[in-house]
Amino acid sequence: MKLYYSPGACSLAPHIVLRELGAEFTLEKVDTRAHKLADGGDFYAVNPKGYVPVLELDDGDRLTEGVVIQQYLADGKPDAGLAPPRGTKERRKLEEWLVFLTTEVHKSFSPVFNPASADDVKAAFKEKIGERLNLVENAFTDGRPFLTGDTFTVADAYLFTLTNWTKFVGMDLGRWPSLQNHAARVAGRPAVQAALKAEGLLAA
Repeated sequence: MKLYYSPGACSLAPHIVLRELGAEFTLEKVDTRAHKLADGGDFYAVNPKGYVPVLELDDGDRLTEGVVIQQYLADGKPDAGLAPPRGTKERRKLEEWLVFLTTEVHKSFSPVFNPASADDVKAAFKEKIGERLNLVENAFTDGRPFLTGDTFTVADAYLFTLTNWTKFVGMDLGRWPSLQNHAARVAGRPAVQAALKAEGLLAA
């Protein structure tokens, strides 16, 4: 398998999942602003949508959309426990969180990262992000260590990736103590450390 990624982007979540699973894969870095591969090739030829992640399977098929990729990987190795079995209540809860994270949190960051966005637009979306993170914070009031309970799942890889973005847009994660603790807990996992190092986000 090959993962097309950009350092620290949403592709970090499936990257973490791949390493948690001990999967065999290669990395292909993408310049998402220029839409170019490391060798200068046109990334649009890989993904017409123009963004990461893309997971290229061994048979040449390509998957896009992070939450699809993460679940595909987890379902391929169910004994790893990164996603409950399909059709269960636990899986529905996981999917509910994944959809919330991608539609309500992830996409709210896009205008903030966009250099063309006016300051008032960025401020409005930061407020929206804060409201959404308040909801995620509330999920941890029962003392759970991970988003869906006692077990690390693909949702935690995704949540970690998104909360990591707060420092790049001037939002203090300390406003959400449980999320800050979650980020530190996830960051300490060997697979996460390996992914961060591979993307140049930590010293080698």
